[in-house]
Amino acid sequence: MQHQDHVTLIRQGIAAPGGTWADLGSGGGAFTLALADLLGPTARIYSVDRDARVLQEQARAMRTHFPGAAVEYLAADFASKLNLPPLDGILMANSLHFVRRKGAVLDQLYSYLRPAGRLLLVEYNADRGNMWVPYPLAYPTWEQLAQQHGFSQTRLLATIPSRFLREMYAALSIKAVNES
Repeated sequence: MQHQDHVTLIRQGIAAPGGTWADLGSGGGAFTLALADLLGPTARIYSVDRDARVLQEQARAMRTHFPGAAVEYLAADFASKLNLPPLDGILMANSLHFVRRKGAVLDQLYSYLRPAGRLLLVEYNADRGNMWVPYPLAYPTWEQLAQQHGFSQTRLLATIPSRFLREMYAALSIKAVNES
C-alpha cells in the first residue's frame, strides 16, 4: 500500500483537522503519516510503539514529509497504561490483532477518549489468523466487541483487498457523549 491508500482508508473517520490523536502500535508510521496528512499542522499526534528504533525511523519520515506536524513518540506497549492527555481520536492500524484478550485494552482506550472521541480501527476482515496476524477480528466481530465495551455508532468506512487474509477494513466507533 502507498501513502494515498492509507489516507483513503481512514479519511472518512476524521471529522475535522486538528485535535489530539494517538496512533497505538504505530510501527513504521505509515498510518501516522496518513493521520498527519489528514489532521494538518494544528493537530497533536502521539505515536506509540514498543520499538524505539522504528519510532526514530518514523520521526525521520515525518520530518521529511510533514515537517510542521506536532508528533510525540512514545516507546511503550499500548496494552499497558499510557500517560496520554484526553484524546479526540485513537487510530489502531494493524495492531489490535496482536492482543488475544482485547477487552481490557478496549476499556483502557475508552478511558483515554474525550466524549464523542473516535476510535479508528484498521484490521484484517477475518476471525482466524496466522503466525503474523495471530488474533484478527472480522468487522461483525468488531461491531459486537465495540458495543460490549461502550462504543457506539460503529460503522464500516472502507475495505481494500489484501494478499494476507483476503481483505482489510477501516471502521469507526464513537465514545458516548454523556461519558467523561
